[in-house]
Formats: sequence, structure tokens, C-alpha cells
Amino acid sequence: MLKKVVLTNIHTARSIPVIVDTDDDQKAILGAGKAPNETAVVTDIVGVDEAVHRATTKAPGKEEMVTLFGGLARCLERNISTIKSLELISGRLSTPRYRGVVADISQKVLEGERLSDCFAMHPDLFTEDIVALIRAGEESGQVHEIFRQIARSNDKSQRVLKKLKAGLIYPAIVLVLSFVVVIVMSFTLVPAISKLYGAMNVSLPTATKIMMAFSQILINQPYYLIVPVAGLVMLFKYWPKIYRIPRVQIALTRVPTIGNIIRKSAAMVSFRCLSLLLHSNVRITTALEISARASGHVEFEQFFLRVREHINDGLSLPEGFLIESHRLGPDGRMIAGVVQMAGETGGVNEMLDQIAGDYEEELDLIAGQLDKILEPIMIVFLATIVGFLIYAIYGPIFNLSKVILPKKPGQPVPTAQTTR
Repeated sequence: MLKKVVLTNIHTARSIPVIVDTDDDQKAILGAGKAPNETAVVTDIVGVDEAVHRATTKAPGKEEMVTLFGGLARCLERNISTIKSLELISGRLSTPRYRGVVADISQKVLEGERLSDCFAMHPDLFTEDIVALIRAGEESGQVHEIFRQIARSNDKSQRVLKKLKAGLIYPAIVLVLSFVVVIVMSFTLVPAISKLYGAMNVSLPTATKIMMAFSQILINQPYYLIVPVAGLVMLFKYWPKIYRIPRVQIALTRVPTIGNIIRKSAAMVSFRCLSLLLHSNVRITTALEISARASGHVEFEQFFLRVREHINDGLSLPEGFLIESHRLGPDGRMIAGVVQMAGETGGVNEMLDQIAGDYEEELDLIAGQLDKILEPIMIVFLATIVGFLIYAIYGPIFNLSKVILPKKPGQPVPTAQTTR
């Protein structure tokens, strides 16, 4: 349930509305970050208003997670109590979901629940690897350090993802403009040309027939335009679920450039997660299982689970990496060699973190050059679209001479006459 908390400054009488996703008024006030010099009035948002707010309100993201764990790390490091730290950090959060979660965690901690169990009650925001790290921090007494590592890791991943998304803006604009141009021409130019060609009884190329058929569909049944638009909306909305399908992941991995980015992203996330878990003294088999789920890719998940099986059979971590290195793609042999060297010299977790850092730098470089990498593909795509349109529209013109200047049977070809 959404609750609207109106915070009013008792000195200036200025009011600020804050939306909190919770089922309790006290939690709503806590999640809104009420200051000592403010009064709070809570009202419920129900019905259509709630649906509109949920549809238009910013969704939880990694930025909020970085803010939450980074702020908690700074507060706990200065010996501020957990409950007070949560109260202080709630005012810095910007999404209703995170505000409500922080308020709920604060209340559960006040009731005597373990901090890790409180985070585990919200699996949609805090995955199993994060909960395992918090549990390890509680056992070692280094919760603030774990929070700092979680914040740093998510911040690095978020920066890379932002650059990748920014690099995809140009291709997205090109695709949208191409689609709009085809639609506009199908409504305007193609119908006029089709009448001209139809009146002259000219044989039309296949491309022109396709354009004319497409134009007729859009003119007579314009509601068909809803189909591709709805398809794109559904694709973006349910893409996380679609991407979890193993066949989709494997197919995308085989695509040039895109497959390389997917592999490096999965390697960066999974190896950093494994490094953090091992650094927090989490049992190695448990760390491998959690890293498998955190990787988000079926091939890396199989890799970590197979390595765990080898360890259960009595092999070491470097040996397991070496046996299953083929599952990591072209870089698998190199990664196995690095882990094997780290196993001999010590500091496997540091070496895994270095591997994750190397992948992060590579992804950062790719993200900065993504528009240049995709530019040749976009040029080929645009050339194909433009060439198809030009051929479809101007191709029949070359056949007009047969209608305008028909050749009579038996008529000799005129030749140039010379004068004496």
C-alpha cells in the first residue's frame, strides 16, 4: 500500500509530500525521513490514484542500493546504532519501495531480528549473495566493511551499465527513425505512386508490390500499427523474464559484440561476488553456489556449480577452474591459469577481484566506444532500408518507356541520316 506523508517545517511552514510503500503509518513516517523540526500527516493512496502513482513513480535501481549501503557503512563505522543509521539514511532515498523497506527493516531490528534476516525478507531488492555477505559480516563483526564493499561493487557495475545504455541511444534513435520514415512513406508517397503505376499497367518489381501491400494494410487497417508497438512495449517490460530463458542467453552469447559484452558482464559480476564471499570467510561451496545464482547467465551458473561438485569430490578450487574452463569462453584458459597461480601463492580472493576489475575496465572501454562499434552495423542497416525504398519507388520508372513509347511490330529501328 502507498502512503503519502506530508512533512511540514514548523519554522517556515513549508510542506513536502513524500510517498512511502508500506502498510503502517509509523513505518511511513520513518521511511519519509521525518526530521525533529517537522510535523507529519499520513494519508492512504488507494484505487486509481495508487495505480497511477505506481505506474509513474521511479522504480528501484542500483543507485538506491549504493546510497543505502554506502550511507549505512559510514554511519556504522562511526559507531552509530543500526536503527539510528536506518533513520538517517531514509531521508536520502528517492523511491517509495526503498523507503518502505528501510522502515520495515528498522522496525524488525527494533523487535530483535537479525539484520541479515531483515534484509532476506525482501528478496526482490536484496539477492541471496547480498544476504550471505551481510550474514558473514555479522559473524565476523565487520558489517560496516561488508556494506562498503557492497556499495562499491554495485557502484562500479552501475557506472558500466550506464555507459552501455548511453552507447545504445544512437542505434535506438536510428531504428525508430527508420520505422517512422517507412510508415510515413506508406501513408503518403506509396499510394500516389501505386495509382500511377496501376493506371499505366506497368509490371511492378517485388519490392514495390511489398511496399504497396504494406501501404494498403496501414491505410485500411491502421490499428495494425498497435501490434509492433505493443510487441516492443511487452518486450521491454518482460525482457528480464525473457532473458532468463537459457536458450535466449546462449543465442545472445553467440552474437558478435553483444555476446562479448554479455560474457564480460557476467564474469565481472560473478567473480566479484565470489571474491567478496571468500574475503568474508563464507564457506567455499556456499560461495560458489551463491555466485552461480548471482551471475545471471546459464553458462556461468553451470561453471560455478560444476566447480562446486569438483570441490565436493575432493579437488581444489584451481583444479576445478582448470577442468571447467571451457565453459567460460575464450578467456576460460587464462582465468584458470590465474586462479591456479593464485592457489600456489595465496590470495585467491584478491586475484578474483583483480579479474573482475580487468573485466570492468574492458567493459568500460567497450561502453565508451559502443557507438563507434555499432556505427558500421547501423550504416549497413540504413543503406539496406534506403536501397529498398529507392528500388521499390523508382524501379518501375525504368519500365515506363515500354508504355509511353511502345515498339510497333516490324518497325525498323530508326537510324541517323546523313546529308550530302
